[in-house]
Amino acid sequence: MSSWKLTLPCTRDEAEVLEVEDLDLNPLPVLLTSERIPDDPASWQLEAYFDGKPNSAALAAVQALVPSSKGVKPVAERIRDADWVTLSQSGIEPVHAGRFYVHTATNKGAVPAGAKAYRIDAGLAFGTGTHETTSGCLIALGDLAAAGKRFRNLADIGTGTGLLAFAAMHLWPRAYATASDIDPRSIDVTADNAELNGVALGGGRGELSLAVAPGLEHPLLIGRAPYDLILANILAGPLTELAPTIGMALDEGGTLVLAGLLHSQAETVARAYRRQGLRLTGRIDRGDWPTLILTKRRRFGPDRVTRMSRGKGEAPGFGSW
Repeated sequence: MSSWKLTLPCTRDEAEVLEVEDLDLNPLPVLLTSERIPDDPASWQLEAYFDGKPNSAALAAVQALVPSSKGVKPVAERIRDADWVTLSQSGIEPVHAGRFYVHTATNKGAVPAGAKAYRIDAGLAFGTGTHETTSGCLIALGDLAAAGKRFRNLADIGTGTGLLAFAAMHLWPRAYATASDIDPRSIDVTADNAELNGVALGGGRGELSLAVAPGLEHPLLIGRAPYDLILANILAGPLTELAPTIGMALDEGGTLVLAGLLHSQAETVARAYRRQGLRLTGRIDRGDWPTLILTKRRRFGPDRVTRMSRGKGEAPGFGSW
């Protein structure tokens, strides 16, 4: 079957909130956004790759994702017969973020000395390392390790591709690790990426457990709490709504790494977690996207979450978004 590509102009704001699942199409195209003019938020572009010639309804559906392109006539072009997922990734540059180097199948290049490399291909899940929110979290994890932090039980909420969970497991290889996402496809992607990168799946130390869950609303996530490290690279709205839940699931003295928020949203998000007994202990700024590092005050410890045991018991207040 032939492959086709649609290219449309868009803005950075549109690119950051783009969701392929908003399309009522089967099969779904692969979407890729990039800067047309560096550091110009109004000059981005969207590329949509189709397996087969798209009809006018499919083109209109993709264009509706980027309203700023309204005046442009959507025209798809046929591209040479090839793996169009690989083609969609060909313009992505590898990312060196702290102790980690993230690449796709087509751009590995030379891995920097001392860096842990992960292959994360672009696809249906967020978190390839190219976005400032993901790279900020990777740097934060490396900084925590450099500061001598040790974690025994970690969770990656809204894992996307699994990358942040993999990175944390590399730094603390004897920890219990759990990754969850509200989107079942993200968990499938994470499982595939785990196999691709030699990350063991399972329930023991040094193994990654996976769950499809809104927020922490899952017996596995509740049963494994409290966590001494929680990662959440989502969006400012869900992060704020989940503050009571995440605050409850974090152990006294535990560390929380938050991303997915803009500079203008950082104080609102931090305030929501201060109400849960957390204090801001670090911040990493990558472009317009800060990563917040918070620590739960020990005086809030007695309110820690109740563990589940043999399938019994529950922790009240574990919600979703």
